[in-house]
Amino acid sequence: MHVQEWLDTVPPAAVYAVVALVIGLESLGIPLPGEIVLVSAALMSSQHAGINPIVLGACATAGAVVGDSIGYAIGRKGGRPMLAWLGKKFPRHFSEGHVATAERSFEKWGMWAVFFGRFVALLRIFAGPLAGVLHMPYWKFLTANVLGGICWAGGTTAVIYYVGVVAEDWLKRFSYLGLAAAVLIGLTSMLIIKRRAKKVQTEQREAQPVSAGD
Repeated sequence: MHVQEWLDTVPPAAVYAVVALVIGLESLGIPLPGEIVLVSAALMSSQHAGINPIVLGACATAGAVVGDSIGYAIGRKGGRPMLAWLGKKFPRHFSEGHVATAERSFEKWGMWAVFFGRFVALLRIFAGPLAGVLHMPYWKFLTANVLGGICWAGGTTAVIYYVGVVAEDWLKRFSYLGLAAAVLIGLTSMLIIKRRAKKVQTEQREAQPVSAGD
């Protein structure tokens, strides 16, 4: 069942909670389709009088900020052993190459990695836990986390809602295009991250010293 069709079965008031929960869990470090759920709910808000886009954007932002903060606390307490454990549980998302790529981004960009990571599917999962593992000062993390959450969640809701209002009749027949675009953006960002991760793994293998017996 498509995400938007499923959300149609949920009471309007509960849509806010679903959006906040899914985005919060994704930000905490659990691989979930937070962006697709947000886009679907924003489209619904442009067509459904029972869903307020302002409240929706606020709930999405709150879920993003709270989830990232919990992920930060878990990462700070669990450290690198936690990343190793996640790598075994979710090898497609927390492989050594992915972790190394995200870590290099954090070391290079600092707070900006947290801010812009909100707009990249894979980094959205990494941002909180990895910032905690790397012991980024919490005030820096929180600042970037709040600003990124507002810009991503609030901005996405506003743009999708505006498009839905302007082209309501068209979107009623072709609303799946919005979901397709969100999926395409997410897949593209994941492919880019995976490509960089493979490059890092190759560099690490080449950098390993060869024993005298080889």
